[in-house]
Amino acid sequence: MRKTLFIKNALILTVSSLVLRFAGIIFKVWLAARIGSEGIGLYQLIFSVYMLASTFASSGICTAVTRLAAEELALGTKKGTLKILRRCIQLTLIMAAASAAVLFFGADIIALKFLGDARAVIPIKILPLSLPFMGMTSCLRGYFIARRRITPNALSQIFEQAVRILLVVTLVSKFSSKGLAASCAAVVFGDVSAEIFSFLMLFFIWLPDRRKLTGLSGRARPPFGIVRRILHISVPITSGRYLNTALRTAENILVPRNLAKYPFSGDNSLSQFGMIKGMALPVLFFPSALLGSISTLLIPEMSEASARGRAALVSAATRNILKLTAVMSFIFAAIFFTGGREIGLLIYKSEDVGGLLRALAPIVPLMYLDSVSDGILKGLDQQAFSFRTAVSDSGIRIILIIALLPFFGLRGFIWIMYFSNFLTCALNVGRLIKVSRARIYILNEIILPLVSAFCVSFLSDTLLRLFSLPGLFYVIIHCALSAGLYTLLIFLFGTVKPDDIRNLIKK
Repeated sequence: MRKTLFIKNALILTVSSLVLRFAGIIFKVWLAARIGSEGIGLYQLIFSVYMLASTFASSGICTAVTRLAAEELALGTKKGTLKILRRCIQLTLIMAAASAAVLFFGADIIALKFLGDARAVIPIKILPLSLPFMGMTSCLRGYFIARRRITPNALSQIFEQAVRILLVVTLVSKFSSKGLAASCAAVVFGDVSAEIFSFLMLFFIWLPDRRKLTGLSGRARPPFGIVRRILHISVPITSGRYLNTALRTAENILVPRNLAKYPFSGDNSLSQFGMIKGMALPVLFFPSALLGSISTLLIPEMSEASARGRAALVSAATRNILKLTAVMSFIFAAIFFTGGREIGLLIYKSEDVGGLLRALAPIVPLMYLDSVSDGILKGLDQQAFSFRTAVSDSGIRIILIIALLPFFGLRGFIWIMYFSNFLTCALNVGRLIKVSRARIYILNEIILPLVSAFCVSFLSDTLLRLFSLPGLFYVIIHCALSAGLYTLLIFLFGTVKPDDIRNLIKK
C-alpha cells in the first residue's frame, strides 16, 4: 500500500510540476514580449524583496509541519497532529504580520535606497497582502505531504497559477501603456490574488480531511513541547533561508549595479539580469520536476525512517535518489549545451538567452544534485548544516560580484555561478553521504553516464544539422534521440538497472 501510494504521489506531483513549469515558461515568454527584458529585470528585483518577506513569514514552517505531523501520524494521536498544525499556523501568522508591516511602511526606503528604482514603490506596498495567506498555505501543504496526500497541493498550485496568469494577462494588457511601474504593479497584484485563492481552495479541502484522521492509537505528546519541537526544526531553516534570501536579495540588487560598471555593458545591465534570472534559469530547471517531486516526498519518509531507527533504509534510498538525480541531470545538461541556442530562439526568440542556456548548461547537474540533497538533509534533521552552507555561499557570491562584475561583466557572473554551485553541491552531497552512509561509485555512476550523455547529444546534434530542420522539429527530435540513445547506453552499461527503480520505490 505504501509503495503504491508513493508511486501515485510521485506521478501526481511530477505531472503537476511539469504543467506548472510549462505554464510558467509560456507566461514568462508572453510577459517578456509585453514588458521586455528590462521589465523582467525590474520584476525580478521586486520579486527578490517578495521572497525575502515570504521567507520570514513561512520558511521552515512547511518542513516542520511535514516532519512533526509525519511522526505524530506514525506514533501519536489525531489531537496531537491537529495541535501541531494549529501551533504552526499561529507562529506563521505572527511572523507574516511583522513582515507585512516592514514592507508596507518601508516601501519607499526599500525601493529608493536599496533597489534604486522609484518604480518599485507601489508593487512593494501591494506585496504584504499575500503574506498571511502564503504562511497558512505553507502549513496546510506540509500537513498534506505528511498525510501522503499530494493531490490537494497539486490542485491548489495549478489553480493558483491559473488565477495568476488570468489576472496578470488581463491587468498587464490594460496597464502596460502606462509604463513599467504600472505593469509590475499589475503582475504583483496577480501574485497576491493567486496566493489568496490558493489558500482558500486548500482550506476547504482540509476541512473534511481533518475528520478522516482515525486509527491513530499512539500516546499523547506533552502540549508544552510542541512549540519547542516546531522551533527546533523551523528556526534553523527559517534563519538559514532568511539570511540566505537576504544575501541573495542583496546579490540581485548588486548584480545590475555592478554590471552597469562594466565598460561594455552599456545601458542594458537590468536587461542582462532579467535574461539570466527571469528567462534562462527557469528553462534550465524545467526538467527537474520529477527529481523535485521525489525529494519533496522523501522528507516525511526519511523523517519517519530516521525516527524508527531504520538506518539501512535511509542509506539505500539516499544512494538510489542521488544516482537517479546524477544520471538524469547529465542528459539534460548535454541537451542544453548542444541545443541551447535553438531552445532559446524557440522559446524566447532570443539568441542571447540561447547563449546563456548553453553557457550555464554544465552546472545543471550541480544545481539538481544540490537541490535534492538539501531537501533530504532537512528530512534527516540536518537543517543547521544547510543553514551554514547557504550563508557561506551567499556571502562568497556577494564578495565575488563586487570584485569581478565591474571588470568582466556578465561573463564574470557566469563564472561566479559555476563556483557557487560547485561549492554548495560538494558540501551538501558530501554531508548527505556522510550522514546516510550511502556509497557512490564514481566511475560507473558519475563518469560513465556523464561521458555517455555528452557523446550521444553531440552525435544527435551533428546528425540533425545535416538537415535544415525548423527550430521546433530540431528541438523535439534532438531531445528524443539524445534521451533514447542515452537510456539505452546506461542500461547496457549497468549504470541503472530496473531493480534500482523498484528498490527506490520499495524503500
